[in-house]
Amino acid sequence: MNRSIVITATVMLAAGLGLGYWLSLAVTRNVPPQMDGLEQLSADEKPLFYRSPMNPNVTSPVPAKDAMGMNYVPVFADGASNGGVIGTVVIDPVVVQNIGVRTAIATRTSLSRTVRAVGRVDFNEESMVRLHPRVEGWIEDLLVDRTGDLVNEGDALLSIYSPLLVSTQQEYLLALNNLAALEKSAFDEIRRGARDLITSSRERLRLLEVPEHQIQELEESREVTDIVHIHTPVSGTVINIGSRQGQYVTPVTELYMIVDLSQVWVYADVYEYELPWVKVGDEVEMTLASVPGRTFTGSLDYIYPYAEANTRTTQVRIIFENSELLLRPDMFADIAILSDTQDDVIVIPSEAVIRSGSETQVFIVSSPGKFEPCVVDLGIESNGQVIVLDGVETGEEVVTSAQFLVDSESKLREATAKMLGDFDIEPVPAEETAND
Repeated sequence: MNRSIVITATVMLAAGLGLGYWLSLAVTRNVPPQMDGLEQLSADEKPLFYRSPMNPNVTSPVPAKDAMGMNYVPVFADGASNGGVIGTVVIDPVVVQNIGVRTAIATRTSLSRTVRAVGRVDFNEESMVRLHPRVEGWIEDLLVDRTGDLVNEGDALLSIYSPLLVSTQQEYLLALNNLAALEKSAFDEIRRGARDLITSSRERLRLLEVPEHQIQELEESREVTDIVHIHTPVSGTVINIGSRQGQYVTPVTELYMIVDLSQVWVYADVYEYELPWVKVGDEVEMTLASVPGRTFTGSLDYIYPYAEANTRTTQVRIIFENSELLLRPDMFADIAILSDTQDDVIVIPSEAVIRSGSETQVFIVSSPGKFEPCVVDLGIESNGQVIVLDGVETGEEVVTSAQFLVDSESKLREATAKMLGDFDIEPVPAEETAND
C-alpha cells in the first residue's frame, strides 16, 4: 500500500517537473505565432521594439507576452531611424479617417492683427451746419417743415419778414436813384461817392443774407419786398427745425440743423493693452445688425490724446463713406481694426499649433498616413490664422484636428527611440555560453 503511494507520487512529481520545464522553455523562447518569419526580415524592416497591447508604456526589446497571454505588438522604424525624424507617426488610412484627422495647406498671403471694439455711428462734425437768421423778424412761411428731408445747396428753407431788411432795401433803392441823378455830374468825387454808396448798400444786403436773385429783382423792379427767403448754404439732411410759422426769431434762434450724411464718423473705444497696435491710417471693417451680411470698410482717422477714467479705454475716430445712407447716427456697430498688416507671409490655421511648455510644434503630412513633428516659430495670430516665421514651407500640409492623439503617439515613440538609442545590449561571449 505504502509502496504504491510512493510510486504514484514519484510519477506525478516527474510529470509536474517535466511540464514545468516545458513551460519554462516556452516562456523563455516566447515566440508568438504572428512573429514567425521576422528573423528573415532585413535590418530596416525589423521592429524597433515590442509594445504591450494593454499598456503602451510597457515595451520589450524582444517578442513577449503580457500577463494575460496576449502577444506584444511590434513597432517598426517608420522614420525613427535611418535619418528620419524622431517621433514620426505612421497611421493606417482607415484609422486616420476614424479618428477624424483633418489637414490644411500652408499658404502665402497677408495677415493683420485684429483689434475688436464696439463702435457708435455719429455725424461728421465737419459737415454740420446750424443756420441762424442775421436779423430779427417773423417767420412768414416754412418751406421745409419736416426733419429728415433732404435739401440741396441753394434751396429756399423759409421766408421771413424783418423791418431791418425792408429799410435796407429802401436804402439800396435810394442809392440807385442817387447814382442815376449824379451819374452825369461834372465832379468825379460826386460820381465816385454815389457809386460807393451803392456798393456799401448792396454789400449790406448780402451780409444780411438776402439772396442774389432777390437783389437783382429789386434792381429791376425798384419795389421793396416785405419778405425775404433764407436759403441753405449746403446740401444735406435736415436734423432739427428750431422755428415754426409765425414765430418771432432773432439771431440767437437756431432755424435749422443740416448735416451731410454721405460720410459719417464712428467712435470706438480701444483698451490700453491693444492701443500700441493701433495707428492712424489703419483699415477698419464694420458690421451692423441693421445691415446683415454687409461689411463696411473705412479708415482710422484720429486717436484721442486722453483716456476714459472709468473704462480705461481710449477713443478713436473712424471715417466711413455713406453714399447709400445705410449708416445712421447713434447706431451701434462691431468694429475690427486691421492693424500691423504683414504681407507675403506663410499662414496656417491656429488650431494646427500644439503648445507644450516652451516648445511650439505642428505635424506635417510627409506622405499619406505619415505625420512628422516639426517645431515652429510663430508670428502674430488673427481670425483663426497664425503666421509661421520658421518651420513650415508654402504648400506643406499640416494636421488641424486630432493632432493631440497623433502627438501622444509621437511623444511615446520619441521617448522609446531615445531609450533604445541610449541602451546598448552587449552580446554574450561564446566561451561563457559554452561554459554555461
